[in-house]
Amino acid sequence: MAPTPSDPTVSDKTEGATRIQGINRRLILDAALEVFSTYGFRGSTVDQIAEKAGMSKPNLLYYFPRKQNIYVTVLEDTLATWLEPLEHIDPDGDPLEELRRYIALKLEMSAKKPEASRLFANEILHGAPAISEFLKGHLKELVDEKAAVIHRWIAEKRIAPVDPYHLIFTIWAVTQHYSDFAVQVSAILGKRADDPNFYEEATRSVSAIILDGIKLRDENPQP
Repeated sequence: MAPTPSDPTVSDKTEGATRIQGINRRLILDAALEVFSTYGFRGSTVDQIAEKAGMSKPNLLYYFPRKQNIYVTVLEDTLATWLEPLEHIDPDGDPLEELRRYIALKLEMSAKKPEASRLFANEILHGAPAISEFLKGHLKELVDEKAAVIHRWIAEKRIAPVDPYHLIFTIWAVTQHYSDFAVQVSAILGKRADDPNFYEEATRSVSAIILDGIKLRDENPQP
């Protein structure tokens, strides 16, 4: 009697195949991130990605039939991960603590996944052809939502009046500098940039610089 889909043997085989497919997709995307961030979309080849992933080109093409498919998926994965900290800013939390946490998480991402930041920066520099709709759609909606939260904090006199969009842009620019311009940072700081506590120090400094700029000031200081 032939096994049916409900039989344990069939179920186990299906789960095993699905697990292997998931592992292979992850291997491909991790390899692609490294290759694309180094050579750009045009300078990268499927052969390079397959070699980096440790699999044959035909095997890779089973999962992603075109280089464009791999590239877009890597960018989508990167953006989904990057936007999580912004999405989790709590409107009812303490503004300075919420922004401090956001800055810390952005710097942590720069430290752990510099390739992702460089890939995104390269895409933007080329006009964002693969993700322009995402930028105009989901990203804009999310930033508008968080800008409204910051506007509310200002109206409630919890932080100083600043343009919310420029505040968000400033956080992005400063935190991503450490990955996008890592070569420059290392050239200037030398061994200090390799210190295990470097990003902890950077987080303290960047947080102080940005957050001190939005703290409420006493309008009538005592002499």
